[in-house]
Amino acid sequence: MDSLAVIIPAAGRSSRFGSNKLEADLCGKSVFNRSIEAFARRDDVKQIVVAGRTVDGSNKLRSVPGGACRAESVLLALHAVDPGIQWVAVHDAARPLVSQELIDRTFAEATRHGAAAPATPVHLTIKQGNGPLPCCVDRTIPRDHLWAMQTPQIARRSDLLAAFDSCPVPLEMVTDDMQLLEYAGQPVRLVAGDDWNLKITQPCDLVCAEFWLTQHVLANRL
Repeated sequence: MDSLAVIIPAAGRSSRFGSNKLEADLCGKSVFNRSIEAFARRDDVKQIVVAGRTVDGSNKLRSVPGGACRAESVLLALHAVDPGIQWVAVHDAARPLVSQELIDRTFAEATRHGAAAPATPVHLTIKQGNGPLPCCVDRTIPRDHLWAMQTPQIARRSDLLAAFDSCPVPLEMVTDDMQLLEYAGQPVRLVAGDDWNLKITQPCDLVCAEFWLTQHVLANRL
């Protein structure tokens, strides 16, 4: 069985949420703990490195300082990953509903092709404007081949380290881990994401997550 290390960047300020969203209660557990537990229970996960937040718990868990931006936090955590672990998954701390099936699907695709991430189709009409709102429309972007990225995003540890070393833009401009591999000219595979693998960004997202968990528990009890 291939082993996996998981990086959880958790140094964000939750400015859009209004308070620390990772501490928000989600049906009896914090958002952060639910995200951690999704990986801690897996036999193939040998190490979990949290960037920007102190954690206590199993021997799998380790904390490192957070960086000035998300990508810098990921890099600091990446250097703390056991060199004997070939594969690394980066997962948003604010995605507490990630399923085991989605992790399995993404990891399997990564081991076959080198790197993979879940994504969902973009259903909204996307306009490109000439500046911040209010502004004029420049064009409508065809959405047939547009995908909204999710996590976990999985790649070889060595490939991610090399991609960081060769990154042609400042790290604060890197908003997605697979973006680093794109810059390095490495192929990235997309797999079917999950609409319920939502990211808690605003309070309404927490309400949706609570609804899903409640319905899921009720369904499993029937």
